[in-house]
Amino acid sequence: MIDLFWHDDALRHDTGSGLFEQPPSPLLAEQELHPENAVRIRNMKAVLERGPLAERIRRREGRHATVAELELVHDPAYVESIRRFCRDGGGIVTWSTPVGEGSWDAALAAAGTTLAACEAVLGGETDVAYALVRPPGHHAQPAQADGYCLFSNVALAAECARRSGVDRVAILDWDVHHGNGTQECFYDRDDVLTVSLHMRHGAWSDAHPQTGAPDEVGRGVGEGFNVNVELPPGTGDGGYLRAFEQVVAPVVGAFGPSLILVACGQDANQFDPNGRQCVSMEGFRRLGEATRALAAEHSGGRTVLAQEGGYARSYSAYCLHATLAGVLGVEPGLDDPCAYLPDDPGHADAAIASVQEALRPYWSL
Repeated sequence: MIDLFWHDDALRHDTGSGLFEQPPSPLLAEQELHPENAVRIRNMKAVLERGPLAERIRRREGRHATVAELELVHDPAYVESIRRFCRDGGGIVTWSTPVGEGSWDAALAAAGTTLAACEAVLGGETDVAYALVRPPGHHAQPAQADGYCLFSNVALAAECARRSGVDRVAILDWDVHHGNGTQECFYDRDDVLTVSLHMRHGAWSDAHPQTGAPDEVGRGVGEGFNVNVELPPGTGDGGYLRAFEQVVAPVVGAFGPSLILVACGQDANQFDPNGRQCVSMEGFRRLGEATRALAAEHSGGRTVLAQEGGYARSYSAYCLHATLAGVLGVEPGLDDPCAYLPDDPGHADAAIASVQEALRPYWSL
């Protein structure tokens, strides 16, 4: 059984439309929705409620985070600046991150609903909880919005878990982009292991100076506790699973977490407008399955997932369904409606070897 946490304020975040992430084009008859739109998450919710996993999912109510909770990982002045910006009608926070007046409530709901999911697991109400939230969070740094993200939902859950007595927390992030915000929140700590599997893309603006390269391993006592598995564009199921088996599982196993958090994005799928990877429904199912095995061995099964990316508005929902089927250890019961790209399992081998080399001073790989 998975407890699914949801709050209706997720739908209050209006990101508008245009030419992808740009202003509307006068040349087009129909504008694109901004990639991070409410349709994608409505479809995710619908597939989970109507699909074969419905009987294995228990619906739970989310909540708003308090300002004090946001300030556990975010600078108070930054939190207040986002509140005021939304209150005054919103606009563009960073080049890719529009907000409106309702975005403040949505961001509070995203953070609070993720915390509610974590609290349910820590309180023994369930072993596995999933927070279906937006806006996403893994690009939000302590004092910087970025990449559609305002507050770092998973980082907040990790910090709250630590303060409630959990000794070691591991964060796994398989969103197609580098989890730079999560990295920044814990870069100098050894009690939270941050692991990001992502498409190679490097720094993309002043708001995102982190590269996601393997040599970003942490700082001070945190050295070795930030793991970046940077995969080349075109990596499919085989490459992601090899990276998980050869890097993620050994490091997480050696770390020995008491809780596993997952920044759960599906934008590494084959048809996502925001990525160039080739992961299929079956690939996501196997990532979920591998995470289930890690949790069973190291955290007593305790797992919390929070939604990140996934911008192919229909296929991402199917990939999410497959992910949770893997976490539950069952077959998805849904056919893949459109996967067809060939997968070269060796495509990512050189990239995985470079990650292993960067981590050898810290972990036995």
